[in-house]
Amino acid sequence: MPPTTEPSTTGPRPRLDHLVLWVADPAASAVFYEEALAARPVRLAEFTAGEVPFPSVRLNDETILDLMPRTMVARTEVFPGAHSGSGHPLNHFCVALTGPEFDALATRLERLGAPVSRMGRGSFGARGEATRSFYFGDPDGNVIEARHYDEEPGAADSSGEAAGA
Repeated sequence: MPPTTEPSTTGPRPRLDHLVLWVADPAASAVFYEEALAARPVRLAEFTAGEVPFPSVRLNDETILDLMPRTMVARTEVFPGAHSGSGHPLNHFCVALTGPEFDALATRLERLGAPVSRMGRGSFGARGEATRSFYFGDPDGNVIEARHYDEEPGAADSSGEAAGA
């Protein structure tokens, strides 16, 4: 039987490693994402020292946002159809938070004066329908959706029943 080129549905699933955002000031964007999403800066000192071409911020153990200076657009046009910055603009990306983290983010964004949309309910995402969601902008016009779900990972007790059920 010839080997298949189809992805396996039983093996390990792909995971999101990173997203690349075009930004005017990578250092300022790193500060914004640190203050808004508590995303830890990665290689920021090396970037400001001129040792690396861009910094990143870590969203979680597996995912980072690369904060790519717009001046690097020409260096990223490395495949057919990648004109004007390799696929920019991105419509938006979404971060899933716990309910308390979601509320804390809304408070921080208000303090930062970031533009925020009205609250949404029931929008569909990777884990089904969100309890609440909203969109906000970063200093470079990238759009981020924040959401939370009623059932959070690890919310079940040892019997398998959801806490408080």
